[in-house]
Amino acid sequence: MLIDTHVHVGPLWDRYEPLTPKMMLDWMDDHEIEMAVPLPLESPEAASFYIPTRDMLALCREHPDRFIPFCVIDPRMSVSDGRNSFRKMIGAYVEEGAIGFGEVKVGLPVDHPLLQDIYAVCDELKLPLLWHIDNIRCTDTHDLQATEAMLKAFPNVKFIGHAPGFWSAISADVMPEERGGYPKRPVVPGGRVDELLTNYPNMYADLSAGSAHGAITRDWEFGQKFLERQRDKLLFATDYLYIGQDVPQFDMWEAADISDEARRKIGYENAKSLFRL
Repeated sequence: MLIDTHVHVGPLWDRYEPLTPKMMLDWMDDHEIEMAVPLPLESPEAASFYIPTRDMLALCREHPDRFIPFCVIDPRMSVSDGRNSFRKMIGAYVEEGAIGFGEVKVGLPVDHPLLQDIYAVCDELKLPLLWHIDNIRCTDTHDLQATEAMLKAFPNVKFIGHAPGFWSAISADVMPEERGGYPKRPVVPGGRVDELLTNYPNMYADLSAGSAHGAITRDWEFGQKFLERQRDKLLFATDYLYIGQDVPQFDMWEAADISDEARRKIGYENAKSLFRL
């Protein structure tokens, strides 16, 4: 049994055939995925096409036993009353069933004031929030200084780290020029990802995409110990978004020498707790 906390349904990139709901459900069945989070995207930097929140909320209403509803808005959109407008908009999505916010994939620094308005609303509503951190979207320093500041400022938000700007900091020797990259050398223990997951109750991470897979497998001995050590803070995820996509998470998951407890928690228990399922 698995819960995949990061997938996309619908047209996303112009070079791929979009996944229909049936395609996604069939793929989930093939891989014994009980539920998944079909994340909306509403920022121009995020992909070739928007995936609107309302489409994903409708999908989740059609399949409430399979899909977990999230919402998202771009904080740069035109609103009449700043944070109060965001509160009304996000609150309306929550009334329609949304239980989380993201994927936040916006061309702003992770600590930009506009994004902090979003975090403040999610803090008030106690919504988990998924960040895409790289060199273009939700940018940060190589050692995640702004990410840490946001963890401190908004303790009621369960932030979920994702993408190369986050996972490159798994190693203590990450260099500024590697910010948002995919380092392949062995991991030096004591990296910022480990530190933030350990020190902040509201820091989580998903295991999706090449960024997480690369971070865990670049030093397999370290990676397996990391999975075990951070078993309370990690979420199984793939970032599956097109037909025929290679999803190395399944082989990684099968090969990992971790405890049954870690396998349960990462595979589905953490998601159930975080999303109050």
